[in-house]
Amino acid sequence: MAHLLGGENIHLEFPTRVIFEGVTVGINDGDRIGIVGRNGDGKSTLMKILAGRLEPDQGRVTRRGGITLGMLDQADEVDPSLTVGVAIVGGIEEHVWAGDAKVRDVLAGLVADIPWDAKVGDLSGGQRRRVALAALLTGDWDVIFLDEPTNHLDVEGIAWLASHLKKRWPAGQGGLVVVTHDRWFLDEVSTATWEVHDRILEPFEGGYAAYVLQRVERDRMAAVSEAKRQNLMKKELAWLRRGAPARTAKPKFRIEAANALIADEPPVRDTVSLASMAMQRLGKDVVDLENVSVSFGIQHVLRDVTWRIAPGERTGILGVNGAGKSTLLGLVSGHVQPTSGRVKQGKTVKIATLTQQLDELTAVQDMRVSAVVAEKKTTYSVGGKEMTPGQLLERLGFTSAQLATPVRDLSGGQKRRLQLLLILLDEPNVLILDEPTNDLDTDMLVAMEDLLDTWPGTLLVISHDRYLLERITDNQYAVLEGHFTHLPNGVDQYLAIRAKQLAAPAATPSAVSAPTKPQSSLSGAELRNAEKEFASIERKIAKQQEDVKAIHAKMAEHDPNDYVGLGALAEEISKCEGTIADLEMRWLELSELLGY
Repeated sequence: MAHLLGGENIHLEFPTRVIFEGVTVGINDGDRIGIVGRNGDGKSTLMKILAGRLEPDQGRVTRRGGITLGMLDQADEVDPSLTVGVAIVGGIEEHVWAGDAKVRDVLAGLVADIPWDAKVGDLSGGQRRRVALAALLTGDWDVIFLDEPTNHLDVEGIAWLASHLKKRWPAGQGGLVVVTHDRWFLDEVSTATWEVHDRILEPFEGGYAAYVLQRVERDRMAAVSEAKRQNLMKKELAWLRRGAPARTAKPKFRIEAANALIADEPPVRDTVSLASMAMQRLGKDVVDLENVSVSFGIQHVLRDVTWRIAPGERTGILGVNGAGKSTLLGLVSGHVQPTSGRVKQGKTVKIATLTQQLDELTAVQDMRVSAVVAEKKTTYSVGGKEMTPGQLLERLGFTSAQLATPVRDLSGGQKRRLQLLLILLDEPNVLILDEPTNDLDTDMLVAMEDLLDTWPGTLLVISHDRYLLERITDNQYAVLEGHFTHLPNGVDQYLAIRAKQLAAPAATPSAVSAPTKPQSSLSGAELRNAEKEFASIERKIAKQQEDVKAIHAKMAEHDPNDYVGLGALAEEISKCEGTIADLEMRWLELSELLGY
């Protein structure tokens, strides 16, 4: 593969700390690279250095002659005086860009809902971001750098972007480097992963899932190595402590060996650790919505929604921006009143909402982080242990220095963590998460998912992060044209429904009516057989999923050095997952055929 660009021995230092030290990387034709790491470790900075927007203090970046680079930075702003059309295609004549299939695909995927002649300055922040992304993707680039491209995109937009990037270049050509916290997107588009941490860059083969597997294996091997090293350290330190005369009488290389071991001791990584916290008892009645409709003036947002929320229910809600998802959860929390219908809330219900606006921190901007938590209680019980506010914050990834930092000076991710902690300390039993992944890095997302796995209350989630939605919820629903629709096949079913809606011609007002079950073209016998097969598929899928769990349990107990045996077990898992995918596809085909 031809070399496109690379960085050699890159060193970058800010006034307060070193960001990179001796980093060497390269990008070749056909590379699709996802960059992961904790917030503040230098992911975006590395991308800017490679794209030529930032010069390193030491080292150099070389590029093949004639290559073109395009970049979407988080800080990129489109000239507000331009119209949407000019911002995207410039002064190119309409018949030229309209004849380009790539440009048409970008416009349909990103800005179909934005008026072509609208001023950029009149658009919302999310719309301006999509215009900037569309302007980049309509160009011809050998290498594209994307910094958080999924921000302000819904599930459909993220799926479109992944599809577009996968087919943008012929096989083995072009280069893509992306920084994002959307792990589903990373898995879809990347064939290699770079982890930025502790002033270095560590490469891994494959997308996010492969990276996680390799990182677990790396950490396991490091733990074994560290255990051996600690034993050696104890021996060396015991020898050093045998008094000053003994130390001076021994060979100097023994002292140097012991000091090297001490100096080489690595700092603890992945300090974020969350444990299950207390919650108030939740009775059998949570919240019931019965034939609820919501209108704002002449605009009907929700129509005849019936939803009975069960104790311990874990539900993800999908829908385009403006469909009414937040309005629906506002009905559940009591912040929105229905135009018609009835909302009944259980007597023991205590609802908390993690909002996008960080409302919980508004009144405490000038307070120190530790004081904000101490204001509620002086001690907390977490996992059966008594903890001070400072200890609790350290479990959430705050350093000792950050405990004395005013809330207003925290980063976006740190504020998000503090907001989540304050909500959980109120001990709710129904938790509503409205776009909870904003400003969180992948390590913090994993920690939050681990917390929510063990949290026993009712969980309702709105998120465009497909990975998180499928990871922490058991059922998915969609708000479609004002109606609340169950999605047995999850996000894939939602995307299929939306694709059909977009492909169908716009309905005339007289044609809009209550949905009816389509007539099946099958004969009586064929219909009965199809219904039997449909009923059996869910049982088969459940059986395959149990088999996958059993194999994972075998892998956990298997000899880690038996790579042949582990490979065989991994192959069994792959076969089961392939069978599940085939069954799910057949389930979808039958549901359409039967008109379900």
